[in-house]
Amino acid sequence: MSELDNTPEYLFGAGLTFRPEIKILDCTIRDGGLMSNHHFEDKAVRAVYFACVKAGLDYMELGYKASKKLFTPSLYGAWKYCDEENIKRIVGENHTGLKLSAMADATRTDYKTDILPKQQSVLDMIRVACYTHQLSTALDMVKDARDKGYETTINIIAISTVTEAELDKSLELAAESGVDTIYLVDSFGNLYNKQIQYLIKKYIKYDRQVGIHAHNNRELAFANTIEACEHGANMLDGSLAGLGRGAGNCRTELIVGFLRHSKYRLRPLLECIQEHIEPLRKHLLWGPDIPYMLTGLYNQHPRSAIQYNAGENRGNYIKFFDDIKGKN
Repeated sequence: MSELDNTPEYLFGAGLTFRPEIKILDCTIRDGGLMSNHHFEDKAVRAVYFACVKAGLDYMELGYKASKKLFTPSLYGAWKYCDEENIKRIVGENHTGLKLSAMADATRTDYKTDILPKQQSVLDMIRVACYTHQLSTALDMVKDARDKGYETTINIIAISTVTEAELDKSLELAAESGVDTIYLVDSFGNLYNKQIQYLIKKYIKYDRQVGIHAHNNRELAFANTIEACEHGANMLDGSLAGLGRGAGNCRTELIVGFLRHSKYRLRPLLECIQEHIEPLRKHLLWGPDIPYMLTGLYNQHPRSAIQYNAGENRGNYIKFFDDIKGKN
């Protein structure tokens, strides 16, 4: 029985879409790191880790495997690089059912040296993020990670900006690589549910597991994640309280509530949010607002809204609207 089984008989079944193949991946520290330059206190990272373990989640993503040649370590926190000693400082040898992942951006990581063989790492999965024009590099990275013993994903980003022909070719090549999972990534929070439905049906034709990573610019991240799940996506990304770049992500706690399965527990997530995540909001400034809504509407990267929210014109929505509209 789930923690939430008080539903009246006539409503029972609403939202109950659990399949044994479905997995939840919490990316609070990785995606949230984009708002903090990957600086988090150890107690916060440890709290998220133990919350994921106690909640019965399937994966936790700790951060990036970024190149220290490209990204000066003095400017970023530990979770920009996910060095093994830093991971083990938090999780030890991770003798739990929770699998750990890190993300490697195509062209931004020294993956051949910085991603260790699986037997030397507590990581279980490497997720490779790329634009379609970077796919060749991404496929090399996937092969390297698979050869080293990791589960792998390809996360094709900014999908709302890609032509259908370009997407079809990318999916075909990704599927041929043997990657375990191909992710649909709504980087700009631009897509509506019918587009998600159409795209998921396209993705699953390539006989790979499909994942969904949704951003919340139009406050549709959860709805779009449900839509993807209903049509065959089995890897569902979320973050605690939606903590993530700009408007943030689908909330992990909403996914747990939606699936309503006895393997998942909501209370540990809420406790972590209360004690460790919400106190960060006053200075990290994530979550849906008008500037992030506008970048979503105009299918633009949220970097301009992030800069605006940190600047002296914060609150002058008309100026931001006029500026962003002028770029279209």
